[in-house]
Amino acid sequence: MSTWLGQPSVKGSSETMRMFFLTCVSVGITFTWGVEMTYCTPYLLSLGLTKGQTSMVWVAGPLSGMIVQPVIGVIADGSRSKWGRRRPVIIIGSVIVALSLLTLGFTKEIVAAFVSEKRLARLLTITLAILTLYSVDFSINAVMSCARSLIVDTLPIHKQQSGAAWASRMGSLGHIIGYAMGAIDLVQMFGTTLGDTQFKQLTIIAALGMLATSSITCWAVTERVLVSVRHDPSRARGRFKVFRQIWSTILTLPPRMRAICWAVFWSWIGWFPFLIYSSTWVGETYFRFDVPADARGTTDALGDMGRIGSMALTVYSTVSFISAWILPPLVRAPEDDSFTHRPPASIAHWVEKLNKVKPNLLTAWAASHLIFAATMFMTPFAASFRFATVLVALCGIPWSIVMWAPSTFLGIEVNKLSGAPDYSTIGGPNGGHRLSNESTNVEMRDVLMVENGDAAPAARGVGSTGELSGVYFGILNIYTTIPQFISTFMCTLVFAALEPGKSPELATDAHPSEHHSTDGTNAIAVCMVIGAISSVVATFATRKLKYV
Repeated sequence: MSTWLGQPSVKGSSETMRMFFLTCVSVGITFTWGVEMTYCTPYLLSLGLTKGQTSMVWVAGPLSGMIVQPVIGVIADGSRSKWGRRRPVIIIGSVIVALSLLTLGFTKEIVAAFVSEKRLARLLTITLAILTLYSVDFSINAVMSCARSLIVDTLPIHKQQSGAAWASRMGSLGHIIGYAMGAIDLVQMFGTTLGDTQFKQLTIIAALGMLATSSITCWAVTERVLVSVRHDPSRARGRFKVFRQIWSTILTLPPRMRAICWAVFWSWIGWFPFLIYSSTWVGETYFRFDVPADARGTTDALGDMGRIGSMALTVYSTVSFISAWILPPLVRAPEDDSFTHRPPASIAHWVEKLNKVKPNLLTAWAASHLIFAATMFMTPFAASFRFATVLVALCGIPWSIVMWAPSTFLGIEVNKLSGAPDYSTIGGPNGGHRLSNESTNVEMRDVLMVENGDAAPAARGVGSTGELSGVYFGILNIYTTIPQFISTFMCTLVFAALEPGKSPELATDAHPSEHHSTDGTNAIAVCMVIGAISSVVATFATRKLKYV
């Protein structure tokens, strides 16, 4: 067995506060993603890139996820830092994210300080914007990897669904804040002190938010310290041991983990075009159907499109946030199939009736794919930004489930694989029943305490919880990022066929002959329909989990 020093704990006087602190970093992560998704596509289009070129730039997201998350996961799994395995990466990654955001917001000014020739300055501005976008994606993926693993490391098996649901709630809260700020005219509200454009001010706010939320989580959480790693003859060694360990783990994934990964794979082919292009799609719908032709030459089309898109995504994230609070209590957790809670006698009858009609998490996950697919099939028929906003908002319901279900299932499998005890099957302090009325810290102390290599009585001989959570969540992210490459390639082909020129709404300095036509079906809507077909496939892949 590996040996550990100390025990995991989270500051806070109640379970709600502890969950809030544990998942607070999710607010900063999704706030940053929100700014990037809402403004970066129209920002790149405003610099003169075509939609096809912009879709290739967005390879940064899946590329960083495929490389960074599994590699950081493996490295963090074996870290013996006195600060823990996850928190140092979260802090360092957050600082890099903040610096990259500030550079992204002020690329034109940075380049102008060194280059005066107009054509060269434009080329360098595009280059710097793309490089800093890659830097944001790579560093935030490192933060995201360790933030998810921190939840698995800290919570026992029967708290995994609760932890994943809280991460989904906090992520939705970050989206609400980010999109709401994007929908407000910040320049008019704050003046030009923080920058003379909406995009500049948002990058500053996102940078500060990322630093603040990651600091709160790292302050509140205490990790166990890895003293020595258990001897495993199959563990990869040598110069490229990290990559060999990732590859060998992929090849030997347990069947249930592999089924989870494939369900995520098909799901993300559909979700990626929506996440990247939905705000741009709503903004273009607004310019094409709602704005009079003689009023389309606004001075800040980027800001107008960003605010319209942000307004739609604010509604979407609000729906997602509400769903993340309402749905978990209405869905039967995976461990409920093997453990029956004992509610107070006064409400036992009503609880029993409710439990009989509750869908399980697997059913809810499969249903979320169908809801998303049905919504995306409607996108080509949107002829006003209001209808487009309604379609985007409806996707908040399935998104809340997508952000919570895979993490729950994988977290449970990781803990089972590492031999963590579960009071539903192993005798505990309360005669074999979970400590449902005790605080989370007490539960973690009973289940996880391993100090100086000597396991606590309830945990002795059963291993440590979440020991390899980093590598398994990294592999899950590979199955998330490969479909993003597929979606990017798909979008590039669609844009090349339907809208090969520059955006007439944003690239106003280009010659009219360089603009693409705005007649016919919007190319982004076509990409979303193709994604809907993949989401239908994801429904069948998810249902297969029932038989694994």
